[in-house]
Amino acid sequence: MEALNSIARLTGGRARAVSIVTRVLVVPALLATSGAAWAQMDAGKSTIVAVSRQMSVPVEGRFMKFDAQINFDPAKPAAGTARLTVDTGSYDLGDPSYNDSVRGPEWFDAKAYPQATFVSTSITPTGPNQYSVSGNMTIKGHTQPVVAPVVLTQQGATQTFDGTLPIHRLAFDIGTGEWKDTSTVADEVLIKFHIVVTRK
Repeated sequence: MEALNSIARLTGGRARAVSIVTRVLVVPALLATSGAAWAQMDAGKSTIVAVSRQMSVPVEGRFMKFDAQINFDPAKPAAGTARLTVDTGSYDLGDPSYNDSVRGPEWFDAKAYPQATFVSTSITPTGPNQYSVSGNMTIKGHTQPVVAPVVLTQQGATQTFDGTLPIHRLAFDIGTGEWKDTSTVADEVLIKFHIVVTRK
């Protein structure tokens, strides 16, 4: 009480003092509470892999830099949200010359479009620990609606989300010029994700 009276004397009124105390103490506490369900991604355990087919042969590359912001309670799946941000320039095919090519304008054009994103719009249960996650995927400035099947594994505060999302690369203008020929590189690409998060 004495601290409040002191603030009131310094700020010119009790009402203003209460307002300051609210902003300084109460608001941060509420924000901390509301954000408690947000989860921190474990970058060391999480993976995002893209599998394409070149001349019918599977070719696998891995994104080395990405982030996931997930807020998901299995008891309230419809209230869950997910946002993934991927550094397109981090795609690694295991060979420097291939990496330079795939980062170029004909493929990811990573200099002009350094990030690809997925933002969920709805989450629907489809079975025990299984969900259908609808959302918008944006790559190279092109946004398409997609639906990802997801399997959840939960151990204590750790949640693991696994799934395979098929996309069509030409819908995102990935592979231009001669690379539009789907007999050389198939249109369908499989995005395999393994996202491990810890609830705060």
